[in-house]
Amino acid sequence: QVQLVESGGGLVQPGVSLRLSCVVSGRMFSVHDMNWYRQAPGKQRELVATITGSGGTNYADSVKGRFTISRDSAENTMYLQMDSLKAEDTAIYYCNASVSFHSNYYSGEYDYWGQGTQVTVSS
Repeated sequence: QVQLVESGGGLVQPGVSLRLSCVVSGRMFSVHDMNWYRQAPGKQRELVATITGSGGTNYADSVKGRFTISRDSAENTMYLQMDSLKAEDTAIYYCNASVSFHSNYYSGEYDYWGQGTQVTVSS
């Protein structure tokens, strides 16, 4: 079994920073692409940022220049550094990872999701 656990959300004022963390735990697996998604009340879930297994990154236009995605492969941890936060960044942020298993009985990649962490940006 594989689990993803997010942390680091909270209530902050506009213009400040937060860093979200996502820890992937389990046995006999490899993590490939990882993503941060977010969902605001009444809106569709959107892809915020992606980091590939080789370290390549992509960002939604709404967060380019403000957010930075990174990973520590040795610790199976992904981060989202969020700077210059705006009210429109308010959402539940979800960690997502594509995982393969070190087994002859399982092939391909499987998506796993964290439970989400709330980020609220308000004056």
